Amino acid sequence: MNDLSRSLIAGVVLVGLAGSAYLWWQERQEHQEGQAAATAPLVAPNTRAVEAVAPEPAPVPLHHAIEEITPPLAEPLPPLTDDGSEVSDALVALLGREQVLSFVDASGFAQRVVATVDNLARGHAASRLWPVHPAPGRFQVVERDGATYIADDNRDRYKAFVRFASAVDTEAAVALYVRMYPLLQKAYEDLGYPGKYFNNRLIEVIDQLLATPELLKPVRLSLVEVKGPGETPSPWLRYEYADPALQARSAGQKILLRMGPGNAGELKAKLRQFRQRIASSGVTD
Repeated sequence: MNDLSRSLIAGVVLVGLAGSAYLWWQERQEHQEGQAAATAPLVAPNTRAVEAVAPEPAPVPLHHAIEEITPPLAEPLPPLTDDGSEVSDALVALLGREQVLSFVDASGFAQRVVATVDNLARGHAASRLWPVHPAPGRFQVVERDGATYIADDNRDRYKAFVRFASAVDTEAAVALYVRMYPLLQKAYEDLGYPGKYFNNRLIEVIDQLLATPELLKPVRLSLVEVKGPGETPSPWLRYEYADPALQARSAGQKILLRMGPGNAGELKAKLRQFRQRIASSGVTD
């Protein structure tokens, strides 16, 4: 007899024993209840008030307080008080002037960061609001067997940015984030979230990005006609994921999917490092 047969037989025996035990217990309960009903004195209905059962309290959303970063920063600097040259200078100090000029849009930086973070978890994140420049070149596709796929060469468009982001010193980035947080919090409330905490939203969005699946097979696309202006190199064409489940994912997850698993993996590693420093709970997988 093979292992599968033994497992099936053992399962049938266990189910049979459990069923017999349940029937025995049920009959015994009915018998005991019948005896109790026969000997118990008659009680008029509704003579005792029924105690109200308090509903279980709703779970309190986890609050990731920026003031509780652990371990604390070694040498915290004063918070940034404006969104002008002070922010630009701080970005240059962190990233280098050439890198800022190549990859970052420092104008209205706090507003750009807040709007983009919030939009990455939604269906669309307009590139005109990004705090970084879009990847150069055109979106690359390949036709194969009558179907359209994301071309392998397309991932090369993102390599320079991935190298740039991966090389950023995480500890220094956290320090700048803390300094800039008053500006980010104000921009978040001005965006339409009074009383809400931007750090909570950032961690929520990072967790969503980290949950982006890794697709090792070619990703199939479908072509959609656009009747008005669009954000694609060809103004009248737009590609969508042929798989409805992929197309339904957030803007941030779809960006990571376009980058390819290698680039996405490197960015996820950096996001995990950053999240670990700004969150009051563990890092998600």
